[in-house]
Amino acid sequence: MNLFHQILKEYWGYTAFRPLQESIVQKAYAGEDVLALMPTGGGKSITFQVPALAKSGICLVITPLIALMKDQVENLKKRGIKALSVHSGMTAHEMDVALDNAAYGDYKFLYLSPERLGTELFRARVQKMNVNLIAVDEAHCISQWGYDFRPSYLQIAAIRELLPEAPMLALTATATPEVAQDIMEKLKFKAPNLLQKSFERKNLVYVVRRTENKQKELLKICRSILGTAIVYVRNRKTTQEIAALLIKNGISADFYHAGLSAEQRSAKQDDWKQGRIRVVVCTNAFGMGIDKPDVRLVVHIDLPESIEAYFQEAGRGGRDEKTSYAVLLCNEADKISLQQRFKVAFPPMETIRKVYQNVYSFYNYPYGAGKGVTHDFSLMDFAQRYHTHSLTAYSALQCLQRDGYLEVTDELNNPTRIMFTIHRDELYKIQVTNTDLDRFIKILLRIYPGLFSNYTGIDETYVARIAELPLNTVCDYLLRLAKRHVIAYIPRKRTPLIIFNEERLDEKNLRISKESYQLRMERYDQRMAAMLQYAQSATKCRSRQLLDYFGETDSLPCGRCDVCTAKNALDMSSYEFEKIISAVKKIINENEVTIEQCVDAIKGENSKTLKALRWLIENEKVHEANDGKLRWGK
Repeated sequence: MNLFHQILKEYWGYTAFRPLQESIVQKAYAGEDVLALMPTGGGKSITFQVPALAKSGICLVITPLIALMKDQVENLKKRGIKALSVHSGMTAHEMDVALDNAAYGDYKFLYLSPERLGTELFRARVQKMNVNLIAVDEAHCISQWGYDFRPSYLQIAAIRELLPEAPMLALTATATPEVAQDIMEKLKFKAPNLLQKSFERKNLVYVVRRTENKQKELLKICRSILGTAIVYVRNRKTTQEIAALLIKNGISADFYHAGLSAEQRSAKQDDWKQGRIRVVVCTNAFGMGIDKPDVRLVVHIDLPESIEAYFQEAGRGGRDEKTSYAVLLCNEADKISLQQRFKVAFPPMETIRKVYQNVYSFYNYPYGAGKGVTHDFSLMDFAQRYHTHSLTAYSALQCLQRDGYLEVTDELNNPTRIMFTIHRDELYKIQVTNTDLDRFIKILLRIYPGLFSNYTGIDETYVARIAELPLNTVCDYLLRLAKRHVIAYIPRKRTPLIIFNEERLDEKNLRISKESYQLRMERYDQRMAAMLQYAQSATKCRSRQLLDYFGETDSLPCGRCDVCTAKNALDMSSYEFEKIISAVKKIINENEVTIEQCVDAIKGENSKTLKALRWLIENEKVHEANDGKLRWGK
């Protein structure tokens, strides 16, 4: 058993790597820059965790998702691997302590958001670290051609100047060939080095259902496809409405969205993962880091904004390689809905400038002030004060974030954190002279090791239960210790944050690139068009459509999607069907022909051509006008 397999077995209990994982591990260990393209559920984390554990030093993991960052750190700790994180939800002192530990402790992983890379504090400390690998998760965020471009990712390449010997492993689940090339260039790879697992999911059956009654269709699908399911919708209110509909019709369900408390989200997620709830109805807040293997069904009631987003979310089905279904429900209203979302996502330039000035005024910052400051942020309070629609304000802030002026986090759930700030000898003296605190301090030290070296998240309710004390007494003791400067104490808080990356600028100095803004609009429009094309097409295998989008142009029809199934019913192969369709489209677009003339013009079996043509007319891909002539489309 080689070193990589030993690590895999010791920490994860696996005896073998998944396809492509070991090749990525070997190249990263050998010091090569690598871009790894692996679909959702392909096991990306192991590809950087194994080589990092095999070498001395620490691995930097750059990711924009704070919630996922926290989950991965906790999962590594549970496996006995020392890991920590630095992100926007932490105080300056917490970051200082964490970076000290990364530099001088024996930690193996430091997770951090890309915004932290440019800070003077990080740049000074990172040069004292023995960095063995730089892992860049969600690497598509560095490309303006990608679907989730973030300017903060452009700072990653600058770290290479400080760490010239450290190899880089970039990871993403979704990237077109254009985006993949751009990632390697932006991250300054020493040489192009792309390892790609096919995006094909042979066990996942893609289905599009056109229906004017999506709720009725959903009930029918949930009754016909048994097993665990995820139902994606656009907004929080709809999650509750659809879950209630399912429950009313005897289907075990619950709802999930980012507006729920951390405790509620955790409980609902656990109920679903343990099989106590069959269907979770959710927004796209659900799914990141969820690795439940036996999801048999993923339904999208609303059209996602891009193929990339759809592919990631649909890909949460069937990770155990058993047959699962990804069903997209659509109708004529979806196109209008996408167009409305486009308008909201790109407010006028004057609106963005106004929101910029208002958000600094919200915290009373004059021109030239505010740089590097973090505040709790309520979008609803901000929108209400300045009489702005919340969605408009949110979109404007997203635009300002893309241009690097500020950062708005998702709602963070930060538990109470404490750390002892005095030496053990001094603490002993306090324990001797304060018998009521003595037992409490001993219990804290017993439950939470490392309180002298790290800020540690604690659960006051759990402490109260172990100490057999009322909860308010526990909180009182923590306050007393903090006032006496025995501990640094950061109470529990649950809120989004806003971070100002630059000082407030006046109107004439605020630079928002019209060219960049226009490019983002065009790219967004192209991705929406691709999503609509996928939903509306009924002549090409669904799997092939998705694979073509990601550059795999030589794939074969899956034989199982709704399009392939329809072709099978016509008693012809997918190849025959697509060949006939291509010929029909060419003839109809070039000539005014009737059904009979079209059939006669195509070589082959007339009966098969006629079947295919009738199918096109029934599915509204071809229209027969009053004069008997055929038109492509409605």
